[in-house]
Amino acid sequence: MELRRKLQFALLTLLIVLVVTVVGYRLLGGPSVHLLDALYMAIITLAGVGYGEFVNTAGNPALRIFNMFVVIFGVMFTVYAFSSVTAFLVEGEITNIFWRRKMLKRISELKNHYIVCGVGDTGLHAIGELTRTHSPYVVVDNNEEHIKRMVNSADGQYREMLYMVGDATDADLLDQLGIDRAKGLITTLASDKENLIITVLARQKNPNIRIVARCIDLKFSERLMKAGADSTVSPNQIGGMRIASEVLRPHVVSFLDLMLKDKHRTLRIEEIEVPESSAWLGKRLSEVNFRGTYNLLPLALKDAFHDGQQHGFWVNPPENISVHSGLVVIVLGDSKDVHRARQDAGKLTQVAVIG
Repeated sequence: MELRRKLQFALLTLLIVLVVTVVGYRLLGGPSVHLLDALYMAIITLAGVGYGEFVNTAGNPALRIFNMFVVIFGVMFTVYAFSSVTAFLVEGEITNIFWRRKMLKRISELKNHYIVCGVGDTGLHAIGELTRTHSPYVVVDNNEEHIKRMVNSADGQYREMLYMVGDATDADLLDQLGIDRAKGLITTLASDKENLIITVLARQKNPNIRIVARCIDLKFSERLMKAGADSTVSPNQIGGMRIASEVLRPHVVSFLDLMLKDKHRTLRIEEIEVPESSAWLGKRLSEVNFRGTYNLLPLALKDAFHDGQQHGFWVNPPENISVHSGLVVIVLGDSKDVHRARQDAGKLTQVAVIG
């Protein structure tokens, strides 16, 4: 039995024993025994302090027999309750309560963060990427053991992880996670139906949030998109593509793996969105000088205007393209350099990660 429930059960049992004892003294002791006398007698008897018989049992065999049962069984329940309280204190439950309150306060202060629903195999890797790229996030899962296993991991990288234990399909819990202030939501639960429910709730509560949902059955992908997901990911489909890539382009796969596994650098393909107030507006890519100034390699542009036309994705863009508001520059480089470029562009927080 969980320690907290055990404590609640012990205290409830002690309360029942106390009430039964007081009622017994009143009924068997006669009209001369007042409520305060019966309560005082019950407490000193159950506590075993040995102050003597405040309620006189002499000449009252029924009351004396009742008192013997109180001494034997009542004291037994009292000891059990005291031991439960001691265990509760020793094992740090009170400390955990204050720690949880502190965590809730920290979660309430989050803005433009990411919410990860589920810490299974898929969720674990998503959380790892958010941690390595220093992105603010909070995790929710209904299995506390899974979360504690991460928090207490040997490398200690998740020691400060913010999390809540509960059902991610609970609308009230999503509110506590700051769904209305979040920038993105990742739902990786094992059930497509649960991911669908979370997607609907999240979209209703925050129309601007970016939602990425895990999808086991590809038939659910369309439903998730209609429900409000911006993107769906099928682990089986991704796994099949990875297997084929290992055969067709092994060196490319090795390079991408190196990006993710290098512990000395956080090399990533990232995106930088140019805001309206950016100092880059009107400059050409050559003037921004991604390579020389930020040590970043521009790979593509999204929503670039050129010769009166807007391009969706422009791979390997020329250096004479002008920067405008809403332009998204996809670059390859270290996350620290990307963060520095975003600061200069006027956007201080990470927009997204393309793994």
